[in-house]
Amino acid sequence: MNASEVNFDGLVGPTHNYAGLSVGNVASLSNAAQQSNPKEGAKQGLAKMKALSDMGLKQALLPPLERPDVFTLRKLGFSGSDADVIKNAYEKAPQVFVATCSASSMWTANACTVSPSADTADRKVHFTAANLANKFHRSIESPTTARILSSIFSNEKYFAHHEPLPLGDHFGDEGAANHTRFCSNYGDAGLEFFVYGKYAFDNSKPAPTKYPARQTKEASQAIARLHQLNPDKVVFGQQNPAVIDKGVFHNDVISVGNRNVLFYHEEAFLNTHNLFEEITTKFGEQPFYFVKVPSSAVSVEDAVTSYLFNSQLISIDDKSMALIAPGECEENPRVKAYLDNLVSGDTPIKEVRIFDVKQSMQNGGGPACLRQRVVLTDEEINATNPNVFINDKLFAELNVWVDKHYRDRLSAADLADPNLLVESRSALDELTQILNLGSVYPFQLV
Repeated sequence: MNASEVNFDGLVGPTHNYAGLSVGNVASLSNAAQQSNPKEGAKQGLAKMKALSDMGLKQALLPPLERPDVFTLRKLGFSGSDADVIKNAYEKAPQVFVATCSASSMWTANACTVSPSADTADRKVHFTAANLANKFHRSIESPTTARILSSIFSNEKYFAHHEPLPLGDHFGDEGAANHTRFCSNYGDAGLEFFVYGKYAFDNSKPAPTKYPARQTKEASQAIARLHQLNPDKVVFGQQNPAVIDKGVFHNDVISVGNRNVLFYHEEAFLNTHNLFEEITTKFGEQPFYFVKVPSSAVSVEDAVTSYLFNSQLISIDDKSMALIAPGECEENPRVKAYLDNLVSGDTPIKEVRIFDVKQSMQNGGGPACLRQRVVLTDEEINATNPNVFINDKLFAELNVWVDKHYRDRLSAADLADPNLLVESRSALDELTQILNLGSVYPFQLV
């Protein structure tokens, strides 16, 4: 089947802020309470989307969520007008309030896990919105995320949507940030690679001690079952607990894959030799490239601060690939030296392109965090909402929309301004019309 990998990038929202909510995410914590620039963040993200579209890739977007999440605050006992809810929550439960203002939905790698129709028994594209159970500020995302996905991929002939896994630590699911698909060509049946941080039901197994393991093996296994995947074409691998404790909160901070390439740090996984043997065996006779970055060249700490592995690995043509890396990779001399040598090596990675996504980076997410990969056949693309695909017209329209609605400075205190909620809802209501999404936000459903 003729199929393409479509990148769905998260659009930075009008309340983009740095709250330092994510324990285990070094960049998030180190930039807490800094002023943010929502307008710059949105435009940086749109520029990356347009650049990849101009490179010939199929590029689309997922809209931001409504923040502050007044509806969650009401569930927690705050009442009155929206302004009253915000004021009382900010004054009486400031940490809870800030959590409901999280900008983290911009990282759509955590939005869901997707399995293409070539891999599933019923030949539909399967989506499971991530429950993000490990962090309260993220666990409130899935209801709206699921509605957005169902709106964009609404044709039941081609798309199947699953409820998020049950909340709680045992089935913590962080979406595609811990999921990679390998294949020879995108339309071929692929090998789905799930990476987990711990076993939920066996405390005798290795696990991190400083920072939480957000993805469990049991959650990954449940998604493989829901998506009707062939067990002979699924591999489960455990992330090295030691690197989780160094700030590698998701697998996409320490490895990235595309087609027949896994670009990884040598400390990324447990039992690496056996794991790679299983990948090689299940992938089949086609060549597979394990591109190892040694600790002697780039330390785990360098990988975390530069987000080298949170780059996008994309196909330029049938044989070569490019790494879409954040600007921080050029600022670290060891990472830059490694990348300069990488492109001349005997691997399909032949190009590195640098993008400025500093507003996202300072909040703890790089280029790969900002995108959800969805492999779609031509028929499935035609069945997808066409209004979310980036082109010259939509790019220009969204930049005008950002200029109209977004502030260029936002502090923690600004989040308690009731006018910000009004501004944000006005922006999102207009966005749903631009993208023809219908009513997906809670304020549109009341």
